[in-house]
Formats: sequence, C-alpha cells, structure tokens
Amino acid sequence: MSNTIYDAVIVGGGPAGLAAAVSARDNGAEKLLILERDSKLGGILLQCIHNGFGLHYFGEELTGPEYAGRFVAQVRERGIEYKTDTMVISIDKAEDFEGAGLTERSFDKTSGEHVVTAMNAKDGLMFLHTKTVILAMGCRERTRGALVIPGTRPAGIFTAGSAQRFVNIDGYLPGKKIVILGSGDIGLIMARRLTLEGCDVKVVCEVMPYSAGLSRNMTQCLENFNIPLKLSTTVIEIHGKERVTGVTIAAVDANRRPVKGSEEYVACDTLLLSVGLIPENEVSTGAGVHMDPVTKGPSVNQLMETSVPGIFACGNTVHVHDLVDFVTTESVLAGKCAAEYALHAESARQNASNAALHALPIRPGNRVRYTVPQHIDRDDAFKESASKQYADKKDEPKVQIMFRSTDVYRGVTVAVYSGNERLYSKKARIVRPGEMQIADVPASSLAKAEAPLTVSIETPEDTID
Repeated sequence: MSNTIYDAVIVGGGPAGLAAAVSARDNGAEKLLILERDSKLGGILLQCIHNGFGLHYFGEELTGPEYAGRFVAQVRERGIEYKTDTMVISIDKAEDFEGAGLTERSFDKTSGEHVVTAMNAKDGLMFLHTKTVILAMGCRERTRGALVIPGTRPAGIFTAGSAQRFVNIDGYLPGKKIVILGSGDIGLIMARRLTLEGCDVKVVCEVMPYSAGLSRNMTQCLENFNIPLKLSTTVIEIHGKERVTGVTIAAVDANRRPVKGSEEYVACDTLLLSVGLIPENEVSTGAGVHMDPVTKGPSVNQLMETSVPGIFACGNTVHVHDLVDFVTTESVLAGKCAAEYALHAESARQNASNAALHALPIRPGNRVRYTVPQHIDRDDAFKESASKQYADKKDEPKVQIMFRSTDVYRGVTVAVYSGNERLYSKKARIVRPGEMQIADVPASSLAKAEAPLTVSIETPEDTID
C-alpha cells in the first residue's frame, strides 16, 4: 500500500480521462494519477487518423491523434502522474478495504475514501488510496456473438474498430471485398477508409430505417464515394469454411424480422460489424455504482457524480457520444467537480447527503430514449447559485441535459417539464437517434421545481385535439 493519498485517480487515459485530469489540476487538485491499460495515452483517438475532431472545442479541424496529442501535452506540462500498461482490478471503499485486513495502516477518513487496486508489470500489485475516483474507461464494440448471426465461423469477421486499428496502426488490410453491417460512425468511416485503400465496399446494411451515424458522415463517407446503403436490411447468414466467401442479406419488417423472399447473396471476403458500442463498466459495478439500464453506464447527477459519493464518471463510460468535443466538455466538468470534492471532502460528503434528500429525477418522455444526467442534486450551493439575479440572462447558470430521440423527427419542439409546468423549450428542425441533443435549462427553474423533470420531443400532432 502506497503512503500517497491522491486527490483523484482517473481510470482511463483516453480523451475523457485526459480532459478530466487536466481540469482537476486546473481546479486545485494536486495529487493526480491516470491509469491506462494501453501502452500509450490517447485512447481510441490514436487510431482515428481522419479529420473532423475539435471543431466545437478548439474551433479548428484536427485528426484524432492531433486532438489527443494536445491533451497529452497538457498532462505532461502540468506534471500529472500516469501509468500505462496498467489494469484496474477493483475500486473499494476505504473502510471496507481496511476491514478486509489488506491495508498496512489506518487512514484518516477525511483524507480519503477509496482504494483502487491496480496491477502492471513494473509496479506489481498496487493499492492506491484516493479521495475521489473518475471513471473514464470508454466503451467497447458489440461482437458477432451478441448478434447471433447464423452461419459458419470463418476468418474475415471483424468489428469496425478492430479493422480500423489493423489499417491505421498495424498496416494490414482486413480483406478486399467488404460488406459492413451497421451504419454507426465507425462503420461509415471505415467504408471510406477501405475504399481509399483500394478495397471494394459492396454495401452497408442497417437494420433500422435510419442511419445510426452522423449526417455529415453519411455524406462524406458513403454518398461522396457512391457506396450503397440499404436501410431496414440485415445479414441473416454468413458463408464460408476457412474464410468468408459471402453473406446473405435480407430486408426486415417493423419488428426487425427478415422478410421472406427478400434474401440476396453478396459475395465478399470480409464482414465488418458496426452494430453499437457498450460502455465499459465492470469496475463501476464492482464499486457499487448504480447503472442506467438504457445507457448501460453509471447514473449521474449534474456534477457527473455517481451514486457512490466521491466517484465521478465521464465520456463513453457514461453514455456513447457522437463527438469527442462533447466528451471533453463533459469530462472537464467531471474533473472540476472531483477536484472540488477532494479539496473539501468532509463538507462535500455532507452536501451530497443533503442534496440527495432534494434530488430531482429526470425522466425520458415522449420520443426520448434516455437522458444524462439522470437526476439533479440540489444542495445549498446549487440553490444559492440559482437564486442570484443576473443582469443578462445569458450569464445565468444552466444545467445541460443530454438526450437522444427514439426515431427521426422533423419540425419538433424539445420541452422540459416539471409536472405540468414547462421549464424550457426550443425548436428543432430535425432530430435523429444518431445525433445527441442538448437542452440547457436555467438553474433557477430547476431550483424551484417540485415535481420530477420530463424531457420530451413534441410534434405538431401533439397539439391537435
């Protein structure tokens, strides 16, 4: 057991973890440690060599490695400690860890709450005592096993992210004749990337009646390269013994079941899967963090704090984002709030207990799949800030609620209600499930709200009697 007591241990050295660490340092946290299981900091961005990153956060277009490099440089400039090739095994409450007889000495509970157990080849097994933990593990891809596609098990079946790493980092092509199942952003980007490398991308199939990716990726990656997209279509069988020789695709009905008579054989040697991402949260559940059944990530409040006091979460660990810029904004908030918690641990615990008594749940309403945060904790500091008078309403503090729609809707109104009282509304020309929506709700409205919040997407038909 190290004698060092960290202000925050950040689990994950990708874009979320790096931004959270920099923010925590800039907000007064001195002893920080980033734990990254890969050999380098930067996470998934290191294999995303295409441009399009940074437009929102930096106001300029960067590649993935360039975006990550800026935060890696800031981490090093600030002297933030980090360990790569390191696996986090568990996160425990300090008192529980002490009770197991595994610590070398007792700790003042006002100086730390959690013990992070980690391991690497250089340091061996480590027990790291920390006041706060920031979960930033990112997400993983769904595999063929999760889809249960019938057929043989030949070589040539990859997740889109694995293929991206092979091409962009290792220098290998996964195949020559490609079929892509799923229209997530990684799949769309790989359709373009493989075309540029000389591969023949036969078709992109999407089981839903709409694309799961950003509209700009639809245009730049498929339309500009004349790559066909078949909506409401899926792969129903994989052919081949040693290597993929082809797939059978078919249209699906409203229940996503194959339509008889619509089968079509497509010859190919590679099948890429871009069928969704799942937040990495085995460590989170082991720490007792409450999980949202829809996002598959931790349930958090407006400060990005989980159900376990002192444990914060950000980035794709919480919910899958479209843009890394939004990951950064969210992670900066998590780092700031973790630093404030660490610097005022005792009062922070008391505030958390008080805020929980006045928590305001946020529920997805009509046409909304989920929201983040899932609740708002209204402690004394929140109420005091919300009650201040501002000459310019633009300066008034706001709570950002992120959400996704259940389908594609046009000409709608996004509304936030407390019971029957509308607290917020804005018009939207179009909303898509593949693009995150944001509602910036004034804190003053939330401080006075008495009933749980509901975020809804309203269409013109809703107002017709």
